[in-house]
Amino acid sequence: MLGSDLQWFDASIFAVLGLVIGSFLNVVVHRLPKMLELEWARECAEMSGKPMEEAAPYNLVVPRSRCPRCGHQIQWYENVPVLSYLALKGRCSACKAPIGARYPLVEVVSSAIFFYCGWRWGATAQGMVWCAFAAMLVTLALIDWDTTLLPDDLTLPLLWLGLLAAAMKWTPVDLTSAFWGAVGGYMSLWLVYWGFKLATGKEGMGYGDFKLFAALGVWFGWQTLIPIILIASVIGAVVGIAMKFTTGLREGGYVPFGPFLAGAGFAALFVGSSSLQGAIGL
Repeated sequence: MLGSDLQWFDASIFAVLGLVIGSFLNVVVHRLPKMLELEWARECAEMSGKPMEEAAPYNLVVPRSRCPRCGHQIQWYENVPVLSYLALKGRCSACKAPIGARYPLVEVVSSAIFFYCGWRWGATAQGMVWCAFAAMLVTLALIDWDTTLLPDDLTLPLLWLGLLAAAMKWTPVDLTSAFWGAVGGYMSLWLVYWGFKLATGKEGMGYGDFKLFAALGVWFGWQTLIPIILIASVIGAVVGIAMKFTTGLREGGYVPFGPFLAGAGFAALFVGSSSLQGAIGL
C-alpha cells in the first residue's frame, strides 16, 4: 500500500470504531450517574444502619436498553450506530416516541474524532491513547452538562492514563511536564475555588473541575494550562450570556464548567499545545 492509502485505511477503521464507541458512550452518559446515585444511596443506608433492599442489577450492561416511554426492548438491529436512527426516522419502533438527536450526534462526533486520531497517528499506541482521551472527554462533558457531576470514575483514569502515556512517550509531553501539569491544574482551580468561597460564601465550582483540569495538564503539559483555562473561560462566558438572554439557565443561574474545559482540551488536541501557547504569546 502507498503511504496515503495506509493512512486512509487506518483512519477509516478508526472512524468505524468511533461509531461503535460513541454508541457505548451514550450508555455511559445515561447510566453512570444513576449507578453512582444508587451507590451513594446504598452507602448512606448502611451508615444509618438501615441497609437497602437488594435491587435488580443496574450497570453498563444490564438491563438491556428500553424505550423510556413504552418500555420496548431495543433490538440489536435497532441499535446500529446512526443507521438505525435514520431507518427508524428518529422514533421508537413501538410507540413512535421521538429519540433524542444527541444519540446519533455523539456517535458521529466520536467517529470524526477517532478518524482524526487514526489519520494523524495511524494504528499505533499513540492513536489509541488519544482515542481513549477523546472518548473520556466527550463522556465527561456530557455527564457534567446533564448532572453537574464529573465522576472520579472517569477523571482519575484520564489523569493516570495521561501519566502512563507520557512515561511511554505516546504524547509529546515529558513526564516532568505532565507531573507539574497535574499539580498546576489542580492547585490553580483549588485556589480559585477557596478564594471565591471565602469572598462570597458560595461554591463557584466543584472538585471534579480541579481533577479534569489536572488531567488536561498531564496530557498537554503545564505550559498549556493558561491557554486552556482562557479558552474554557471565554467559551463558558459566551455560552452563559447566551443562555441568560434565552432563559436557558438552570435553577440557580449556573452553567457547569466541565464541558468548556473539555472543549479547550479538544482545541489543544486539534490545534496543538505549542500553537495555543503561541497564540497568547507564551
